[in-house]
Amino acid sequence: MLELIDVGRTVGAETHIANVSLKLERGSLNVLLGPTLSGKTSLMRLMAGLDRPTTGRIVMDGRDVTGVPVAKRNIAMVYQQFINYPAMTVYENIASPLRLQGKSASEIDAAVQKAAGLMKLAPYLQRTPLNLSGGQQQRTALARALVKNAELVLLDEPLANLDYKLREELREELPRLFAETGAVFVYATTEPTEALLLGGNTATLSEGRVTQFGRTPDIYRRPADLVTARTFSDPPLNVLDLTKRGDRLSASGLQVPVPAKFVGLADGAYKVGLRPHHLSLGAQGASGVRLKGRVVISEVTGSESFVHADWDDTRIVALVRGIHRVSPGDAVELQFDPADMLLFEPTGRAVSPALAMAA
Repeated sequence: MLELIDVGRTVGAETHIANVSLKLERGSLNVLLGPTLSGKTSLMRLMAGLDRPTTGRIVMDGRDVTGVPVAKRNIAMVYQQFINYPAMTVYENIASPLRLQGKSASEIDAAVQKAAGLMKLAPYLQRTPLNLSGGQQQRTALARALVKNAELVLLDEPLANLDYKLREELREELPRLFAETGAVFVYATTEPTEALLLGGNTATLSEGRVTQFGRTPDIYRRPADLVTARTFSDPPLNVLDLTKRGDRLSASGLQVPVPAKFVGLADGAYKVGLRPHHLSLGAQGASGVRLKGRVVISEVTGSESFVHADWDDTRIVALVRGIHRVSPGDAVELQFDPADMLLFEPTGRAVSPALAMAA
Protein backbone atom coordinates (compact mmCIF):
# COMPACT_ATOMS: atom_id res chain seq x y z
CA MET A 1 0.00 0.00 0.00
CA LEU A 2 1.09 3.55 -0.76
CA GLU A 3 -0.08 5.97 1.92
CA LEU A 4 0.13 9.75 1.83
CA ILE A 5 -0.41 11.32 5.24
CA ASP A 6 -1.19 15.07 5.30
CA VAL A 7 1.28 15.64 2.47
CA GLY A 8 1.92 19.20 1.36
CA ARG A 9 4.47 20.97 -0.78
CA THR A 10 5.19 24.68 -1.04
CA VAL A 11 7.68 26.40 -3.31
CA GLY A 12 8.39 29.90 -2.09
CA ALA A 13 5.04 31.54 -1.46
CA GLU A 14 3.19 29.09 -3.74
CA THR A 15 1.31 26.05 -2.48
CA HIS A 16 1.58 23.22 -5.02
CA ILE A 17 0.03 20.46 -2.87
CA ALA A 18 -2.05 21.04 0.28
CA ASN A 19 -2.81 18.47 3.02
CA VAL A 20 -3.34 15.40 0.84
CA SER A 21 -4.11 12.10 2.54
CA LEU A 22 -4.64 8.99 0.39
CA LYS A 23 -4.40 5.22 0.76
CA LEU A 24 -3.69 3.39 -2.51
CA GLU A 25 -3.82 -0.41 -2.39
CA ARG A 26 -1.50 -2.74 -4.29
CA GLY A 27 -3.09 -4.07 -7.47
CA SER A 28 -5.40 -1.05 -7.62
CA LEU A 29 -5.94 1.48 -10.39
CA ASN A 30 -6.06 5.05 -9.11
CA VAL A 31 -6.88 7.96 -11.40
CA LEU A 32 -5.81 11.52 -10.62
CA LEU A 33 -8.39 13.67 -12.40
CA GLY A 34 -8.15 17.42 -12.72
CA PRO A 35 -7.53 20.28 -15.13
CA THR A 36 -4.08 21.51 -16.10
CA LEU A 37 -2.23 22.98 -13.07
CA SER A 38 -4.53 21.25 -10.57
CA GLY A 39 -1.56 19.44 -8.99
CA LYS A 40 -1.58 16.01 -10.66
CA THR A 41 2.05 16.00 -11.78
CA SER A 42 3.23 17.65 -8.55
CA LEU A 43 1.52 14.90 -6.53
CA MET A 44 3.02 12.16 -8.70
CA ARG A 45 6.50 13.63 -8.27
CA LEU A 46 6.03 13.45 -4.51
CA MET A 47 4.83 9.84 -4.76
CA ALA A 48 7.90 8.96 -6.84
CA GLY A 49 10.47 10.68 -4.64
CA LEU A 50 11.45 13.19 -7.30
CA ASP A 51 10.41 15.95 -4.89
CA ARG A 52 10.34 15.97 -1.10
CA PRO A 53 7.15 17.07 0.67
CA THR A 54 7.31 20.20 2.80
CA THR A 55 4.91 18.61 5.28
CA GLY A 56 3.53 15.15 5.92
CA ARG A 57 4.79 11.62 5.27
CA ILE A 58 4.78 9.07 2.44
CA VAL A 59 4.67 5.39 3.46
CA MET A 60 5.06 2.36 1.17
CA ASP A 61 4.09 -1.04 2.60
CA GLY A 62 4.61 0.28 6.12
CA ARG A 63 8.04 1.77 5.36
CA ASP A 64 8.48 5.54 5.59
CA VAL A 65 9.89 6.60 2.20
CA THR A 66 9.50 10.34 2.70
CA GLY A 67 12.47 11.90 0.95
CA VAL A 68 13.86 8.58 -0.32
CA PRO A 69 15.05 9.44 -3.85
CA VAL A 70 13.55 7.78 -6.89
CA ALA A 71 16.86 6.03 -7.71
CA LYS A 72 16.53 3.99 -4.50
CA ARG A 73 12.94 2.93 -5.10
CA ASN A 74 11.32 0.43 -7.48
CA ILE A 75 9.19 2.83 -9.51
CA ALA A 76 8.17 3.03 -13.17
CA MET A 77 7.09 6.31 -14.76
CA VAL A 78 5.66 7.18 -18.17
CA TYR A 79 4.83 10.72 -19.22
CA GLN A 80 2.84 12.26 -22.05
CA GLN A 81 6.17 13.36 -23.51
CA PHE A 82 7.76 9.94 -23.92
CA ILE A 83 11.34 9.36 -22.80
CA ASN A 84 13.47 6.69 -24.51
CA TYR A 85 17.20 6.11 -24.94
CA PRO A 86 17.84 7.38 -28.51
CA ALA A 87 21.01 5.31 -29.13
CA MET A 88 19.35 2.02 -28.12
CA THR A 89 17.06 -0.18 -30.18
CA VAL A 90 13.48 -0.68 -29.11
CA TYR A 91 14.50 -4.10 -27.78
CA GLU A 92 17.28 -2.61 -25.64
CA ASN A 93 15.04 0.22 -24.43
CA ILE A 94 12.51 -2.29 -23.14
CA ALA A 95 15.20 -4.58 -21.74
CA SER A 96 17.15 -1.84 -19.93
CA PRO A 97 15.46 -2.09 -16.49
CA LEU A 98 15.77 -5.87 -16.57
CA ARG A 99 19.50 -5.66 -17.27
CA LEU A 100 19.87 -3.34 -14.28
CA GLN A 101 18.04 -5.95 -12.19
CA GLY A 102 20.53 -8.60 -13.28
CA LYS A 103 18.02 -10.83 -15.08
CA SER A 104 19.27 -13.64 -17.29
CA ALA A 105 19.29 -13.32 -21.07
CA SER A 106 16.42 -15.81 -21.41
CA GLU A 107 14.30 -13.99 -18.80
CA ILE A 108 14.96 -10.68 -20.51
CA ASP A 109 14.08 -12.00 -23.96
CA ALA A 110 10.84 -13.60 -22.77
CA ALA A 111 9.73 -10.41 -20.98
CA VAL A 112 10.65 -8.14 -23.89
CA GLN A 113 8.88 -10.32 -26.46
CA LYS A 114 5.73 -10.47 -24.30
CA ALA A 115 5.63 -6.70 -23.71
CA ALA A 116 6.40 -5.95 -27.36
CA GLY A 117 3.55 -8.19 -28.44
CA LEU A 118 1.10 -6.48 -26.10
CA MET A 119 2.18 -3.04 -27.31
CA LYS A 120 2.26 -4.11 -30.98
CA LEU A 121 5.98 -3.39 -31.25
CA ALA A 122 7.28 -6.81 -32.39
CA PRO A 123 8.10 -5.63 -35.97
CA TYR A 124 10.11 -2.66 -34.67
CA LEU A 125 12.38 -4.21 -32.03
CA GLN A 126 15.59 -3.54 -33.99
CA ARG A 127 14.76 0.07 -34.81
CA THR A 128 15.96 3.05 -32.79
CA PRO A 129 13.38 5.46 -31.36
CA LEU A 130 14.19 8.15 -33.94
CA ASN A 131 12.93 5.77 -36.63
CA LEU A 132 9.56 5.32 -34.94
CA SER A 133 6.35 7.31 -34.99
CA GLY A 134 5.35 9.25 -31.88
CA GLY A 135 2.82 6.58 -30.98
CA GLN A 136 5.40 3.79 -31.36
CA GLN A 137 7.84 5.69 -29.15
CA GLN A 138 5.20 6.08 -26.47
CA ARG A 139 4.39 2.38 -26.64
CA THR A 140 8.10 1.65 -26.17
CA ALA A 141 8.10 3.70 -22.97
CA LEU A 142 4.97 1.87 -21.77
CA ALA A 143 6.51 -1.53 -22.53
CA ARG A 144 9.63 -0.61 -20.55
CA ALA A 145 7.45 0.34 -17.58
CA LEU A 146 5.52 -2.91 -17.91
CA VAL A 147 8.56 -5.22 -17.77
CA LYS A 148 10.12 -3.44 -14.79
CA ASN A 149 7.70 -5.12 -12.37
CA ALA A 150 7.69 -1.98 -10.23
CA GLU A 151 5.89 -1.58 -6.92
CA LEU A 152 4.57 1.82 -8.02
CA VAL A 153 3.64 2.70 -11.61
CA LEU A 154 2.99 6.38 -12.41
CA LEU A 155 1.43 7.23 -15.76
CA ASP A 156 1.05 10.96 -16.47
CA GLU A 157 -1.39 11.33 -19.39
CA PRO A 158 0.48 8.55 -21.23
CA LEU A 159 -2.03 7.98 -24.04
CA ALA A 160 -2.50 11.57 -25.18
CA ASN A 161 -0.19 11.18 -28.18
CA LEU A 162 -1.60 7.88 -29.44
CA ASP A 163 -4.16 7.35 -32.18
CA TYR A 164 -7.77 6.81 -31.15
CA LYS A 165 -7.97 3.06 -31.81
CA LEU A 166 -4.80 2.22 -29.89
CA ARG A 167 -5.75 4.58 -27.08
CA GLU A 168 -9.05 2.73 -26.63
CA GLU A 169 -7.31 -0.66 -26.65
CA LEU A 170 -4.71 0.39 -24.08
CA ARG A 171 -7.30 1.98 -21.79
CA GLU A 172 -8.83 -1.46 -21.55
CA GLU A 173 -5.57 -3.41 -21.28
CA LEU A 174 -3.34 -1.27 -19.06
CA PRO A 175 -5.28 -1.58 -15.78
CA ARG A 176 -5.35 -5.37 -16.12
CA LEU A 177 -1.68 -5.63 -17.12
CA PHE A 178 -0.37 -3.58 -14.23
CA ALA A 179 -2.84 -5.01 -11.70
CA GLU A 180 -1.44 -8.48 -12.42
CA THR A 181 1.96 -7.28 -11.19
CA GLY A 182 0.48 -6.23 -7.83
CA ALA A 183 1.73 -2.68 -8.29
CA VAL A 184 0.07 0.49 -7.10
CA PHE A 185 -1.09 1.97 -10.40
CA VAL A 186 -1.58 5.76 -10.62
CA TYR A 187 -2.86 7.35 -13.83
CA ALA A 188 -3.21 11.12 -14.31
CA THR A 189 -5.66 12.60 -16.81
CA THR A 190 -7.54 15.81 -17.54
CA GLU A 191 -10.41 13.90 -19.18
CA PRO A 192 -13.45 12.80 -17.12
CA THR A 193 -14.43 10.34 -19.86
CA GLU A 194 -11.04 8.65 -19.61
CA ALA A 195 -11.42 8.29 -15.85
CA LEU A 196 -14.81 6.63 -16.34
CA LEU A 197 -13.44 4.28 -19.00
CA LEU A 198 -10.51 3.26 -16.79
CA GLY A 199 -12.71 2.67 -13.73
CA GLY A 200 -10.99 1.81 -10.46
CA ASN A 201 -10.68 4.70 -8.01
CA THR A 202 -10.51 8.41 -8.74
CA ALA A 203 -9.08 11.32 -6.79
CA THR A 204 -10.35 14.66 -8.08
CA LEU A 205 -7.89 17.53 -7.77
CA SER A 206 -8.34 21.28 -7.72
CA GLU A 207 -5.65 23.86 -6.91
CA GLY A 208 -3.40 21.28 -5.26
CA ARG A 209 -6.11 19.74 -3.10
CA VAL A 210 -7.83 16.36 -3.37
CA THR A 211 -11.51 17.24 -3.23
CA GLN A 212 -12.78 13.63 -3.17
CA PHE A 213 -11.46 10.07 -3.44
CA GLY A 214 -13.33 6.82 -3.95
CA ARG A 215 -14.69 4.42 -6.53
CA THR A 216 -14.83 6.20 -9.86
CA PRO A 217 -18.56 5.63 -10.59
CA ASP A 218 -19.43 6.80 -7.07
CA ILE A 219 -17.48 10.05 -7.42
CA TYR A 220 -19.16 10.71 -10.76
CA ARG A 221 -22.69 9.98 -9.53
CA ARG A 222 -22.36 11.49 -6.06
CA PRO A 223 -19.82 14.34 -6.05
CA ALA A 224 -19.22 15.71 -2.56
CA ASP A 225 -19.20 19.32 -3.68
CA LEU A 226 -19.59 21.61 -6.66
CA VAL A 227 -15.84 21.75 -7.35
CA THR A 228 -15.73 17.96 -7.70
CA ALA A 229 -18.82 17.92 -9.90
CA ARG A 230 -17.26 20.52 -12.20
CA THR A 231 -13.98 18.60 -12.31
CA PHE A 232 -15.89 15.47 -13.33
CA SER A 233 -17.89 17.07 -16.13
CA ASP A 234 -16.85 17.53 -19.75
CA PRO A 235 -18.43 19.52 -21.39
CA PRO A 236 -18.59 21.87 -18.39
CA LEU A 237 -21.32 21.40 -15.80
CA ASN A 238 -24.29 23.77 -16.10
CA VAL A 239 -25.01 25.53 -12.79
CA LEU A 240 -28.30 27.32 -12.11
CA ASP A 241 -29.04 29.47 -9.05
CA LEU A 242 -32.54 28.50 -7.89
CA THR A 243 -34.60 29.12 -4.77
CA LYS A 244 -36.68 26.41 -3.11
CA ARG A 245 -40.11 27.30 -1.77
CA GLY A 246 -42.57 24.54 -0.99
CA ASP A 247 -42.34 21.84 -3.63
CA ARG A 248 -40.65 24.02 -6.29
CA LEU A 249 -37.18 25.27 -7.18
CA SER A 250 -37.56 28.46 -9.20
CA ALA A 251 -35.91 31.48 -10.79
CA SER A 252 -36.78 33.81 -13.69
CA GLY A 253 -39.91 31.95 -14.70
CA LEU A 254 -38.33 28.49 -14.43
CA GLN A 255 -40.31 26.17 -12.16
CA VAL A 256 -38.68 22.85 -11.25
CA PRO A 257 -40.54 20.27 -9.13
CA VAL A 258 -38.41 19.09 -6.21
CA PRO A 259 -37.52 15.44 -6.93
CA ALA A 260 -38.91 12.85 -4.53
CA LYS A 261 -35.41 11.98 -3.31
CA PHE A 262 -35.12 15.55 -1.93
CA VAL A 263 -38.57 15.57 -0.33
CA GLY A 264 -37.39 16.98 3.02
CA LEU A 265 -35.26 19.75 1.53
CA ALA A 266 -35.44 23.00 3.50
CA ASP A 267 -36.54 26.20 1.75
CA GLY A 268 -33.76 28.51 0.64
CA ALA A 269 -31.19 29.19 -2.07
CA TYR A 270 -29.46 26.32 -3.90
CA LYS A 271 -27.20 25.67 -6.84
CA VAL A 272 -28.46 23.10 -9.32
CA GLY A 273 -25.98 21.19 -11.48
CA LEU A 274 -27.03 19.78 -14.85
CA ARG A 275 -24.67 17.74 -17.01
CA PRO A 276 -24.88 18.70 -20.70
CA HIS A 277 -25.90 15.21 -21.83
CA HIS A 278 -28.92 15.34 -19.48
CA LEU A 279 -30.37 18.18 -21.55
CA SER A 280 -32.31 17.63 -24.76
CA LEU A 281 -34.14 19.84 -27.20
CA GLY A 282 -37.77 20.30 -26.22
CA ALA A 283 -39.06 18.63 -29.37
CA GLN A 284 -37.21 15.41 -28.51
CA GLY A 285 -39.49 14.44 -25.62
CA ALA A 286 -42.96 15.03 -24.26
CA SER A 287 -42.14 15.34 -20.56
CA GLY A 288 -39.67 17.06 -18.27
CA VAL A 289 -38.86 20.63 -17.30
CA ARG A 290 -38.40 23.06 -20.17
CA LEU A 291 -35.84 25.81 -19.93
CA LYS A 292 -36.27 28.59 -22.49
CA GLY A 293 -33.13 30.18 -23.85
CA ARG A 294 -31.62 31.84 -26.88
CA VAL A 295 -28.96 30.16 -28.99
CA VAL A 296 -25.48 31.64 -28.91
CA ILE A 297 -23.75 29.02 -31.03
CA SER A 298 -24.29 25.43 -32.13
CA GLU A 299 -21.74 22.81 -33.17
CA VAL A 300 -22.38 19.53 -34.96
CA THR A 301 -19.88 16.77 -34.14
CA GLY A 302 -20.90 13.73 -36.16
CA SER A 303 -23.88 12.10 -34.45
CA GLU A 304 -24.19 14.75 -31.72
CA SER A 305 -24.76 18.47 -31.46
CA PHE A 306 -23.60 21.01 -28.91
CA VAL A 307 -26.11 23.78 -28.34
CA HIS A 308 -24.91 26.81 -26.35
CA ALA A 309 -27.76 29.03 -25.17
CA ASP A 310 -28.26 31.89 -22.73
CA TRP A 311 -30.87 31.68 -19.99
CA ASP A 312 -31.25 34.54 -17.52
CA ASP A 313 -27.63 35.71 -18.11
CA THR A 314 -26.40 32.13 -17.59
CA ARG A 315 -24.71 30.19 -20.39
CA ILE A 316 -26.15 26.70 -20.82
CA VAL A 317 -24.50 23.93 -22.84
CA ALA A 318 -26.52 20.96 -24.07
CA LEU A 319 -25.07 17.86 -25.70
CA VAL A 320 -27.91 16.36 -27.71
CA ARG A 321 -28.16 13.37 -29.99
CA GLY A 322 -28.45 13.86 -33.70
CA ILE A 323 -27.79 16.77 -36.04
CA HIS A 324 -29.68 19.92 -35.09
CA ARG A 325 -29.40 23.06 -37.18
CA VAL A 326 -30.09 26.04 -34.95
CA SER A 327 -28.71 29.51 -35.54
CA PRO A 328 -27.44 32.23 -33.18
CA GLY A 329 -30.40 34.22 -31.88
CA ASP A 330 -32.94 31.42 -32.29
CA ALA A 331 -35.27 30.76 -29.38
CA VAL A 332 -34.79 27.25 -28.02
CA GLU A 333 -36.29 25.04 -25.32
CA LEU A 334 -33.96 22.72 -23.46
CA GLN A 335 -35.58 19.90 -21.54
CA PHE A 336 -34.35 17.95 -18.52
CA ASP A 337 -35.60 15.46 -15.95
CA PRO A 338 -35.42 16.90 -12.39
CA ALA A 339 -34.24 13.47 -11.20
CA ASP A 340 -30.95 14.10 -13.05
CA MET A 341 -30.17 17.27 -11.10
CA LEU A 342 -27.23 17.57 -8.73
CA LEU A 343 -28.07 19.80 -5.78
CA PHE A 344 -25.64 21.97 -3.81
CA GLU A 345 -25.82 24.41 -0.94
CA PRO A 346 -24.69 28.02 -1.61
CA THR A 347 -21.32 27.06 -0.06
CA GLY A 348 -20.89 24.39 -2.74
CA ARG A 349 -21.39 21.36 -0.49
CA ALA A 350 -23.54 18.67 -2.08
CA VAL A 351 -27.01 18.01 -0.71
CA SER A 352 -27.40 14.24 -0.48
CA PRO A 353 -30.89 12.70 -0.64
CA ALA A 354 -30.38 11.26 2.88
CA LEU A 355 -29.55 14.69 4.30
CA ALA A 356 -32.50 16.27 2.53
CA MET A 357 -34.92 13.69 3.88
CA ALA A 358 -33.52 14.11 7.40
CA ALA A 359 -33.86 17.90 7.35
